Amino acid sequence: MRIILLGPPGAGKGTQAVRLVERLGIPQLSTGDMLRAAVAAGTPVGLKAKAVMDRGDLVSDDIVVGIIADRIEEPDARSGFILDGFPRTVAQAEAFDAMLAAKGLKLDAVIEFKVNEAELVDRIVKRAKDTEARGEPVRKDDNPDVFKTRLEAYRKQTAPLSAYYDSKGMLRTVDGMKPIDEVTDAVKGILGR
Repeated sequence: MRIILLGPPGAGKGTQAVRLVERLGIPQLSTGDMLRAAVAAGTPVGLKAKAVMDRGDLVSDDIVVGIIADRIEEPDARSGFILDGFPRTVAQAEAFDAMLAAKGLKLDAVIEFKVNEAELVDRIVKRAKDTEARGEPVRKDDNPDVFKTRLEAYRKQTAPLSAYYDSKGMLRTVDGMKPIDEVTDAVKGILGR
């Protein structure tokens, strides 16, 4: 299965991705991890990415899609993958769709985690407090001000993907505010497994 998980930061995509990896036996693909691996491996697209990153610029959509194109050819991803954090824009989604089509592949599911943003901020504050109480380091993005900035960026850049995938008849939604196990059950229902 080839799956995209959509939703704002803190919506539970990462938690559900881990559960999907365990259940389906397919990898979760992180564009950041893939970029670093391609650079380290010295692949042609990795060398292009390194040159851009060394200049301090953002890696272009073409390079990111190229890295994903290479990654999904690896044996562990041939039967499917989970993308969380990509695509970030409609332009990336269009480029990704074109790349998949060129490979004779298609997405099986695009699942959006719907959340109440005010409650989401509360969830992040609680997560930070719980992490601190366990004596673990708190993620930088669990700071409410940083989180609100990330949420605003999501609204501007990534939220339009909902309409894009809905117009293709691919978008399915789950209530990301429900308890984790209920969200997992909803995702299973969408995937038919």
